[in-house]
Amino acid sequence: MAQEKEESTLTVVLAGSVNLLIAVLKLVAGLVTGSAAMLSEAVHSFADTITEVLLLTALRVSRRPADRAHPFGYGKARYFWSLLAAVSIFASGAMFALYEGFSTVFGEAEEQTSPLVAYLVLAGAFVLESVSWGQALRQVRRDAAEQGRTFRHQLRYSDDPTATTVFYEDTAALSGLLLAFAGVGLHQLTGSSVWDGAASIAIGVLLAGVAFLLGRANAALLIGRQAAPDLVFGVRDHLSAAPEVDAVVDLQTMLIGTDSVLVCARVDFDDTLTAGDLERVCVRLAGELQSAHNDVTEVFIEPVPRTNTDLRAAVLARYGERPGVSTMDDGRAGSSTTD
Repeated sequence: MAQEKEESTLTVVLAGSVNLLIAVLKLVAGLVTGSAAMLSEAVHSFADTITEVLLLTALRVSRRPADRAHPFGYGKARYFWSLLAAVSIFASGAMFALYEGFSTVFGEAEEQTSPLVAYLVLAGAFVLESVSWGQALRQVRRDAAEQGRTFRHQLRYSDDPTATTVFYEDTAALSGLLLAFAGVGLHQLTGSSVWDGAASIAIGVLLAGVAFLLGRANAALLIGRQAAPDLVFGVRDHLSAAPEVDAVVDLQTMLIGTDSVLVCARVDFDDTLTAGDLERVCVRLAGELQSAHNDVTEVFIEPVPRTNTDLRAAVLARYGERPGVSTMDDGRAGSSTTD
């Protein structure tokens, strides 16, 4: 756990340092060449630097221990600050790039000066950005291996937005550098600044798309997304296998922070159990779930009869009766894998 925290901090700090250096270089190149694409890339890198500051804030605040005001801890603070980071990418980077692009395309033609400066800065920025991107890639792959997921599933179901944000951000940065290079090159070849403006517009669209993806993912986490399907099914199967359990009537999970999942299970127990037996079984099952799944930090188990019509209606209203979704009839309600 401590190693994961240190690596997340390293990923964010490295990305922030690289972005700040690149932003200064791009700004100088943009002012020298007059390239809209270069100026857009400079603002893009400054926006990325602000993003890293927000992510560092997310890491710091989310590690605060639980207290009376927040008994489940501050884990969701990481999602809030990461959501602000996505807004920052859109508000500053995407909007400025689109403005510069349209101004160049529909404005007066501008002459290009010292394109060699732009090429050198773009090449240097690509090398530096690749270092940050490589660190983010390694962390996402390592996290995926630890969770037993594919790389794609890790990007989709990760509960740590810092690494995925840096990965998406750096991927967009590398793509933006290629677009800027194309804009500057085509401007030089054709003598038309329209290509430079078109590259800036493309960069703006790219940043807006990345901001949308990150915003949607962090909004889902902040609202209260269920745990990954592999963990949900693992919890369900563990409870169903207990000899004292007749059926898992309903199962709800929610991410309450990075590596922190809340589990609420409604279980139909063997009717021969006494009240004391029931208490001991609930405590035992909660401990087993936390031992078997490191991400499970809070467990609530409620004994209920599977024949309760109101509960059945609530479960079916939540998950529906369709293929792949368990119902109370087979004792595995609430194990939907839908997002």
